[in-house]
Amino acid sequence: MPTPRPRPWRRAHWRAARWHMPLSVALAVLLAVGVFAGAEWTYQRALDSLVNLGGRDTARNALQTVMRRLLDIESAQRGYLLTGRAAYLQPYQAARTDLGNAIGRLHEHYRSDPELARLVDTLEEKSLQKVSEAAETISLYDAGSHAAWQGLVLTDIGREKMDAVRRVADVLLATEERRIAGERAAIYRTLEMGRLGVHGLALLSLLAYIFFLRNNVALQASQVAHAAQLRAERDAFEQQVRQRTEELALLNLGLQEMREGERGGLARALHDDLGALLTTAKLDLTRLRHALSAPSADVSARLQHLSATLDQGIETKRRLMEGLMPSALQNLGLHAALEQRADELHQRTGVAVELDLQPLELDASTRQALFAVAQGALSNVERHAGAGRVVLRLSGEDGAVALSVADNGRGFAERGGSTSALGLRNLRHRIESLGGTFTVHSAPGDGTHVEVRLPGRARPTEPTALPEDPPA
Repeated sequence: MPTPRPRPWRRAHWRAARWHMPLSVALAVLLAVGVFAGAEWTYQRALDSLVNLGGRDTARNALQTVMRRLLDIESAQRGYLLTGRAAYLQPYQAARTDLGNAIGRLHEHYRSDPELARLVDTLEEKSLQKVSEAAETISLYDAGSHAAWQGLVLTDIGREKMDAVRRVADVLLATEERRIAGERAAIYRTLEMGRLGVHGLALLSLLAYIFFLRNNVALQASQVAHAAQLRAERDAFEQQVRQRTEELALLNLGLQEMREGERGGLARALHDDLGALLTTAKLDLTRLRHALSAPSADVSARLQHLSATLDQGIETKRRLMEGLMPSALQNLGLHAALEQRADELHQRTGVAVELDLQPLELDASTRQALFAVAQGALSNVERHAGAGRVVLRLSGEDGAVALSVADNGRGFAERGGSTSALGLRNLRHRIESLGGTFTVHSAPGDGTHVEVRLPGRARPTEPTALPEDPPA
């Protein structure tokens, strides 16, 4: 199965989508800076206009104070001249003080404007002339020169001075009114520009948000497509792995069956050929003993040694046959073979073996696989575990057969590379090649528990039992 390759356009789209997020963040930062800058500019412009407007208002109030205080001086003058009461002089003195302060504020306000500063000088001059005229009439009244102060009043000099002050004040007031109107217009323009700026930035923010959403959707789509592509590649690889695993399992199963066939053939060859030769030799030796009526001691010793050697050969042949193809498994079934193997373990090591074996009808390959697992687990107990007790169970449930071997030995690390662990790993491959499960629970000091589950298999025709060797 060919390995799927990522499409170039998807890779390009993915790389392009990766830059959308930094670009969106940069745009958001620029918009935020724009909002801050616009708000600060609007604030400063409005603040400057308000400060200037406050100054204009101060100048206008000062001009109005000048006019009111001159009127107060004129009223106090007339009241004093008409009544001669000194109470009218108190407002007169207070008005003169306020008048000086107001003119001082005007000088301070218009010091940077030479043209208007000259008008303030003129206003001050005319105001002082008016104050001087009032002071002169009061002085003449206090001196008793009634004809003189009356003549001075009748000359209309005071009205002329007051009109001159009013004209200068009107010019300054008109100038301040124009400037105040200009500052107000500037404030309105600033507010309008700020409003338009906020609207524009809000619109840009909305567009940027829409752009971000679109890019985010595109990025998510790219991620989904990339994830789907990775899943497809992963599924393809997993399919290849499953296919290769199945092929290897079938190959392993075939090799195992071939190995079992070769072992059975070798066992039959040992029984048929070597067994026949040894049996014939044994019979010939018996005839030879009967043919010799009175053999010498040396001949008797040699015949006895030859008989013992033949017996050892027959026993070796039997042991080899049991190792290649256990006769109990072939002739009596799995139940008897497991009992025999448990007895052998107990006789050789003294380990107590508890059996819980349920009679089952199993096919040959299943019997051989289960016996191999039991044989391997018991061999590990005998060689490595140092156990004092072993529990061997065989049961059938829901169409499956289960075999478990548990000991109370020293155990081992499951990820270790010991001989017992490697042997159990080989047994695992054999069971899994038959479609079963192989589980090992072990830890140092906690013993070992091996459990196997295999699906039920059809019981084949029992093989013909091998004939027993003739007695020695």
